[in-house]
Amino acid sequence: MIENKILNNYNKKEFKKIIFLVLAALTVLIVSIICTSLGVTDSSLGDVWRTIIKGIRGSVELSTAEKVILNLRLPRTILGLLAGVGLSISGVIMQGITRNPLVSPFTIGVSSAAGFGASLAIVFGFGFFGSSQLGIITNAFIASMMCTMIIFLIARKTSLTSESIILTGIALNYLFQASSTTIQFIADDNKLAKVINWTFGTINGAEWSHVKAVGIFVIPCFLILLLLNNKFTIMSTVEDDLAKTMGINPTFFRMIGSILAALSTAAVISFTGVIGFIGLAAPHITRAIIGNNYKYLLPGSALMGALLITIADTIGRLILSPIIVPVGIVISFLGVPIFLHQVVLNRRDF
Repeated sequence: MIENKILNNYNKKEFKKIIFLVLAALTVLIVSIICTSLGVTDSSLGDVWRTIIKGIRGSVELSTAEKVILNLRLPRTILGLLAGVGLSISGVIMQGITRNPLVSPFTIGVSSAAGFGASLAIVFGFGFFGSSQLGIITNAFIASMMCTMIIFLIARKTSLTSESIILTGIALNYLFQASSTTIQFIADDNKLAKVINWTFGTINGAEWSHVKAVGIFVIPCFLILLLLNNKFTIMSTVEDDLAKTMGINPTFFRMIGSILAALSTAAVISFTGVIGFIGLAAPHITRAIIGNNYKYLLPGSALMGALLITIADTIGRLILSPIIVPVGIVISFLGVPIFLHQVVLNRRDF
């Protein structure tokens, strides 16, 4: 009798989590369509749907409004969704493998490394493609991955423990920030403005080529992490010694998780610039709602991050129109109150 009651309660909780994911997915879809319809000249939701269908069919007979939706607004919306997914799942994994609620990909230096790489390209034209947009993207990505490699090389000396990853990452974060600041100090006004603008984080000028490039990294990383969800659930809740008794190699999965998180983050911020906080806020907000089971936490955080960035970007486009406020700025103003509300409301340890 007691066992049946426990099982029924468990099934009810699992069902509620599934309902949450379904409702969250529908919300993201609806909000994305609404946000895509908004702009200097608003379009109806029906126009957006018809334009999407025409784009899928490869139709070339498009009106000016349809071209704006298909070539400007839609790539921007989808890039924002991918950015939210990529940064959120990276935050979830980094918090899990280090068992530290304050860790995100930005805490361990990935974003500051990307900023350093972008600064080198912008100010000195250093890199494979000089100071071009492709050069900035390439440099930012390479610098991010170099930061990850350095963390592994150093942390490997201590068997890739969570503490070694965090401490090494924090040290590198300060190093790359100091390096970027030095470059900014000696840059002329025009290049300095370009560097600072990149660090704000924005999805202005999004193109379908950007969407494809980010998707190539973010989607496979998300799927692999989702397949390994049970491993990361265990690693986030028990110590390494106990995890080993359950057949899990903490060092191996910590390495896999870190690499996938770094790849996902580097792919996003190379195209968008530094969009902070989302990798910290989205996982915590989702965890407060559906718990710490990564089977639900990973997709839930991905949806939450996508929703937050989509809304933040739309607010940034409209609030001071025609001036566009970078999404990196808006997401902090929008996300911090939501995050603090969840912390106070739940009064729980994350």
